Amino acid sequence: MTVTVRYFAAAAEAAGVTTETVDPGDARTAGDLRAALVRVHGPALERVLSRCALLAAGSRLDDDATPLAPDVTVDVLPPFAGG
Repeated sequence: MTVTVRYFAAAAEAAGVTTETVDPGDARTAGDLRAALVRVHGPALERVLSRCALLAAGSRLDDDATPLAPDVTVDVLPPFAGG
């Protein structure tokens, strides 16, 4: 399974890329994906991810146990100010 990850704002800065395709190994959940991203990008991204929302196919991944669909695109969105 591959996951396309799109990073925005501070998440893109911490990851050093705006888009990447990752193979999270046996990752099947949102929590597995977060762990895989931290393994690749390190503690700078880990700090940002703790404040980010993950969206898959337009749905927020609030629970780390939420399963990921194969070949899904996940957006990593830091909090935004304003309304």
